[in-house]
Parts: sequence; structure tokens; C-alpha cells
Amino acid sequence: MFAPSDPRYAGAPSGTGQCVLGIDPGLTRCGYAVLIPGTSGSAQVRALGVLRTDRDDDTPKRLADLAVDIEALLDEFAPTAVAVERVFFQNNVRTAIGVAQASGVVLAAAARRGCIVAEYTPSQVKDTVAGWGAADKGQVQRMVQMRLGLADVPKPPDAADAAAIALCHLAMSPGLLAAASGSAGRR
Repeated sequence: MFAPSDPRYAGAPSGTGQCVLGIDPGLTRCGYAVLIPGTSGSAQVRALGVLRTDRDDDTPKRLADLAVDIEALLDEFAPTAVAVERVFFQNNVRTAIGVAQASGVVLAAAARRGCIVAEYTPSQVKDTVAGWGAADKGQVQRMVQMRLGLADVPKPPDAADAAAIALCHLAMSPGLLAAASGSAGRR
């Protein structure tokens, strides 16, 4: 996990306020990114990382562990919105089921907190972040790096995907950006 104390993210504002939590759901690896909207479509990173569950544990335990970690993120960052990649059918049904279960944990936790909850398809995220709905992972990761002003491509890829989902939500929700830029001018 990369947090505000990490030198790569020095200068990102601390404390609560308008922020979006992007989630790339997964049962083994669940990527997350907490972004603070800036002006003109920019954003700053508050946290970026991956939540992991033990493959050797049974599914209910893994989902419970993931729920605890998601609740901790919601407690720590108090996001205004939670954006999640919408589950789509994959070739591996077992993987798709695990992703859907993880997504359900996140959606339920965010809804219980009263967060704005949004789901975006992979092609919506790619189109919004990279300008092309069929962009490959590398192109999306480089655009995330550029749009967030990071020295390197965010790693692991699940964290970069979560940042892309959060950026997609910021682009699709101009009201959140307007509220953030309006409150920034009053400080």
C-alpha cells in the first residue's frame, strides 16, 4: 500500500474531504486508489495499493477478510464516492464468480456508508482514461501515470486499474470536481 507518507505522494492533501475510492475488484487481489479531485480534470493520489486474501482460505473467510479491509479504507479516507469496475463474463467462470463476489462486498459496504456508488465497464474506463475503449493495459497505465503526475507507472497493475476507475468516475462526475474546486478556492 502506498499512503500519503510515501515520498512519491508527498504533497497530496491529508484529512477527509471530497475524494473518490476506485476499486478493481478481485478475490485474490483487489486494487484500490484514493484520489482527490483537483481543477481542470486533475487529481492527486492519497493512497494506492492492493488488498490481498490468502488463496488457501475458504471463500467465506476470504470475503470476510476483504470486507474488513474495505471497511478500513472507508474509515480511513471517508470517500464521497466509490467507483467499481463492473463485472463482465470472462473465459474463466471461477475467476468471474470470485470477482463478482468481491465486487458485491465493496458495493454493499459503500452503500451502507452512504457513498455515491458507481460501476463502470472496462471499455468505459479505457475510453475515458486513454481515449480509446480498446486500449491495452500498458496504454491505460501510462495515461494513469501521466494524468496523476507520477514518476512511474503505478504498480501492481491492480492498483493502476483502480486509479483508472477512479479517474473515470471523476471525469463522469463533473459535480464532484466542481465541488472540490469551489471548496479549494475558499481555503
